[in-house]
Amino acid sequence: MTLRTGFLGLAAALLLSIAPAGLSAGAADTETAIFAGGCFWCVESDFDHVKGVTKTTSGYIDGQGENPSYENSSSRGFREAVEIEFDPAVVSYDELLKTFFRTVDPTDAGGQFCDRGHAYSTAVYTLGDAQMSEAEAAKAAAGKALDASIATEIKPAPQFWPAEGYHQDYYRKNPFRYKYYRFACGRDKRIENLWGKDAHYGTGS
Repeated sequence: MTLRTGFLGLAAALLLSIAPAGLSAGAADTETAIFAGGCFWCVESDFDHVKGVTKTTSGYIDGQGENPSYENSSSRGFREAVEIEFDPAVVSYDELLKTFFRTVDPTDAGGQFCDRGHAYSTAVYTLGDAQMSEAEAAKAAAGKALDASIATEIKPAPQFWPAEGYHQDYYRKNPFRYKYYRFACGRDKRIENLWGKDAHYGTGS
């Protein structure tokens, strides 16, 4: 689990009893997007800063069996992912896709930044034909923008499993550890080198 492993023992002990801070739920007509973009702490942080996003949940998706945990999710083939609830009257799914691709390295098939392996690889998990069509178009646009082959997988969403409570809003609960991890992992530097002025599109970063 690379740099994050050293942070988790203490965090789990201190935070298991703390309810997730979360953002308040939006209106009843919110929609859902599911993105895998490497470390779910970082994806959650990025999308919490997008106007129109009403809730983010870190979790696991697309592996073997049920009820994965942080300890066994990787060995069972799950990816880390974030389920995003959003108000389509404020932000469109297409805009979220544009943000997603510009907050990851979609050319990397082997993981993201310092986190290596399938568990940290990128994917868009779609809910219905309309999302599938938009996701494929966004992937093609990213490839054209970068003049590169895009490794991000696009596929229908299987069941999403929320991660343990201490992972939810980790960047809020442990700001110093989170900021150090993100910096040391090289996430922002790589995104900025790859995407230039479009890096972190939509997040306000």
